[in-house]
Amino acid sequence: MIQVLIDNPILLLVVVSAIGYLLGHIRIKGSSLGVSAVLFAGLGMGALDPALKLSEFVTLLGLVLFVYAIGLSSGPGFFASFKRKGLRDNALVVGILTVAAGLAVVVHHLLDLKATTTAGLFAGSLTNTPALAGLLEYVKDTAPPALVTQMLDEPVIGYSIAYPIGVVGMILAIFIMQRLWKVDYRQEAEALRGLGGVSKKLQNYAIRVTRADAGNQTIRELTKAQGWDVILGRIRRSDTLTLVSGWMRLQPDDIVSIVGTDEDAARVIEYLGEATEEHLEMDRTEYDFRRIFVSNPKVTGRPVRDLDFLQQLGVIVTRIRRGDVEWLVHGDTVLELGDRVRVVARVDKMAAVSKTFGDSYRALSEINLLTFSLGLTLGLLIGMIPVPLPGGVTFKLGLAGGPLIVGLVLGKLGRTGPLVWYLPYSGNLLLRQLGLVFFFAGVGTRAGNAFFTTLTQSGGLTIFLGGAVITCVTALLALWIGYKVFRIPMGLLTGMLAGLQTQPAVLSYALEQSKNDLPNIGYATVFPIATITKILFAQLLLSLL
Repeated sequence: MIQVLIDNPILLLVVVSAIGYLLGHIRIKGSSLGVSAVLFAGLGMGALDPALKLSEFVTLLGLVLFVYAIGLSSGPGFFASFKRKGLRDNALVVGILTVAAGLAVVVHHLLDLKATTTAGLFAGSLTNTPALAGLLEYVKDTAPPALVTQMLDEPVIGYSIAYPIGVVGMILAIFIMQRLWKVDYRQEAEALRGLGGVSKKLQNYAIRVTRADAGNQTIRELTKAQGWDVILGRIRRSDTLTLVSGWMRLQPDDIVSIVGTDEDAARVIEYLGEATEEHLEMDRTEYDFRRIFVSNPKVTGRPVRDLDFLQQLGVIVTRIRRGDVEWLVHGDTVLELGDRVRVVARVDKMAAVSKTFGDSYRALSEINLLTFSLGLTLGLLIGMIPVPLPGGVTFKLGLAGGPLIVGLVLGKLGRTGPLVWYLPYSGNLLLRQLGLVFFFAGVGTRAGNAFFTTLTQSGGLTIFLGGAVITCVTALLALWIGYKVFRIPMGLLTGMLAGLQTQPAVLSYALEQSKNDLPNIGYATVFPIATITKILFAQLLLSLL
């Protein structure tokens, strides 16, 4: 059987992926390794025979697909974070990672490790795959030809030995500190409701207007002045049912339907009049509502307010669902391929509305190979540019950093003229998953034999302990400074810690503890900077040590 796998690398890839999938779904105390388990499946398979390894092309292809897809999806959130306190949060992460790099230097000298092992240990204790990939690329470019194979194994060994404690250590730090500080996640989320801390369930409500001076302002002026975060849909005046527009003025006895959360709706009801049991949305004789897939590239990458066809067809877009998250649509909302929007329009216009948005599930399964290839090409070229640093060291973003940075920028731009850079949501998730599987399977099988030799015979325990020191000190320091010094809410902070660690398993645990969306916000804020910083520091450790 081993010879069959050696002779059939595609079969080897499939077998490693399948075993990793099964291992990744084993949950211990509510946490699992997820796709990262493919690395350990690859290590186990590679240990069976030195010839059981995938080609380097598989590893590099997986890396590029993963980081570019992550960049595209994280770009809007990354740049938006700087409008809040993103500079402070990212500065904190960079400072903590600097301390982690210093700890790696201390561990290096105390344990007398090789520079390659120390750099891999740094990447593994902080569970950063792109940093490991950058190390491997750096080794290939700088190592003597006779030592390339050995030196490529050493960072992977340090990474894989330290990786488990990199996940468990962060989770334990959150577990301990949230109990020590008696954190009330619900209270935090309520205080930060405007930031999106509470998982909001959107519902329809109907209001009978009784306020005499409600018509002194247009609906647009009234909504802005009162700070309402709701969408006004239909309005019934006498026996006439129409859609709400911003220039309208409300009158007593109007029945208005709104979409929002319980809390936001209560504010509007209190101001305008009283709640009513009428359900205007159920009257579908003149106006209908429908959920529509956004599959037409022409309507993506622009704010909703700039989509002229909405006014021409008399359409109101009330909600948007992206992945598993739903929120209200406002004028500055930008649609992406794969979004599901809920629209309200006249019955005879609904077909035209669906056609304009696209509403094609099949189209969403297709990737624009032109823009995808252009973005990757630009990322790969930028990754090749050497950047001189003090001390004669030359740094390159490489295959890990170049596509990531370009992906962030293009994800923020959304489109350039007719070129749409977004990937469909499902397509982006698939590329990320495939990329990680290819990378972990390739790296694991190529280093499996050397990994188990080191773990059992050559000081693997000391490497593990060194990784534990880096992980635990980093986690506790980040939580203490963030919570006690900067007064960052624990929900946001645990998400930032997951982003600092670039570890979905830690994010999953943080979400499970907080029961709200704050960890997602913290994660998206610092993930890109943390990734780039760790890529840089890992290579600096290798070159300076």
